[in-house]
Amino acid sequence: MNLKTTGKATTVVALAAALALTGCTKKNDTTTPDAGGTASGAPAGAPKKIAFVPKLQGIPYFEAMNTGGQAAAKALGIQWLYQGPTTADAAAQAQIVRSYIQQKVDTIIVAPNDPNSMAPVLQQAKDAGIKVLTSDTDAPTSVRQAFVSQASTDGIGTGLTDALAKAMGSKGTYAIVSCGETAQNLNSWIAVQKKVTADKYKDMTIVDTVYAGEDQGKATQMATDLMNAHPDLTGLVGECTSSAPGVAQAVKDAGKIGKVFTVGLGTPKSMAPYLTDGSSSASILWDVQNLGYLTAWAGLQAAENKDLQATNNVNAQMSAVTYDSASKVLLLGPPLVITKDNVSQFNY
Repeated sequence: MNLKTTGKATTVVALAAALALTGCTKKNDTTTPDAGGTASGAPAGAPKKIAFVPKLQGIPYFEAMNTGGQAAAKALGIQWLYQGPTTADAAAQAQIVRSYIQQKVDTIIVAPNDPNSMAPVLQQAKDAGIKVLTSDTDAPTSVRQAFVSQASTDGIGTGLTDALAKAMGSKGTYAIVSCGETAQNLNSWIAVQKKVTADKYKDMTIVDTVYAGEDQGKATQMATDLMNAHPDLTGLVGECTSSAPGVAQAVKDAGKIGKVFTVGLGTPKSMAPYLTDGSSSASILWDVQNLGYLTAWAGLQAAENKDLQATNNVNAQMSAVTYDSASKVLLLGPPLVITKDNVSQFNY
């Protein structure tokens, strides 16, 4: 970054050097915003540091979000930081958030594995003068000032149920293979699925809900066990992007394509083979890269103390993103139904 040499900038640099030499700084101190600095202690005009902590690093879904965040960084002139745990571990995730607090980033955005255990850590971030958001999955009782939501809870839960009902002929038994037991987004979708099934599909029954973490192989094994335990099972839902291909693989391995139907929340590339061979009927998702972009954009708005509007023009692809001030939810839009007919349109 090019900095103009002014008397004010020189004074700030000199002051910073003096503090460093005299050891006057304290670990938890924050700089009061003025003409020469920001709350994070960064010099005026420096790119805002927006940190995103996913549930799990290295899986296609969150890597696609990271791609979107990187695109936003280029377009918006921010510094995008991305790090998550290597397993879906709430304690490890909390430690990464604490590391970003120590780095004095401007905004921390988290997709919490466990919203309850994450809440005190988010309070620590707020106490340090850092803006706090959630994205992908919420911590609604925490101090987060907004939740960047991929699609409405009702939209996703209903979309999953309708897609499975269509494949099953609106009758039969099905089971759900979810991921983290404490994941707020997954549990809220499951609650909708149960309600829609009971209210709308009287001839369909949910026989079990199991949790595979974020482990695709474990999801496959659990789906296999469910089919063995319930010989009349005619449907499976993979509730996250690792269990969606996992349940489809189980059906394929069991030679039950056309007998046991699956739907889930899988990324397009991971689901393409299963949608093509019929072991999965549909994936209910959203544009994950756009969610990453929107997450970074929202982080910048928070860092700059800009209020979200009822309708927000984020970019050409997201020109009317809505925000509900009562729930503090910034909504990407309606879910997408991905099938064998349109899966090739997506590159993640």
